[in-house]
Amino acid sequence: MSDEFVIEYHIKELSDFQLKRIARAMVFRYSPPVTAYLSDVFIASECAVGIVFGHTDPGQYGQRADGHIFQTSSIEHLKKVGRYWVITTAEGRFVLTSFKRGLGRAGLRALTAGMIPTA
Repeated sequence: MSDEFVIEYHIKELSDFQLKRIARAMVFRYSPPVTAYLSDVFIASECAVGIVFGHTDPGQYGQRADGHIFQTSSIEHLKKVGRYWVITTAEGRFVLTSFKRGLGRAGLRALTAGMIPTA
């Protein structure tokens, strides 16, 4: 019996378009600061799923390192800041830099339709 464990993480390379969107989003100063930037996002079960970039805590095994697929906890707050959507979850604040074609914006519209507006 082997004592060796193999851990695999799913990683996706970012396109030039996605990198430009992330770079532009990172220039903006958010208050309070953000935890990470998510690209190619879609909404599933009131959570955001996307490719993480610039996470403040990449994790012991790099599971939140750049290019990894990441799912947030339930979205508690959603706000448009400048050109980007910023979500707040129990884990932190995330900037949504781009949406997955066909799923992303439709999921965001469905989420906002079910949310209660606040000031």
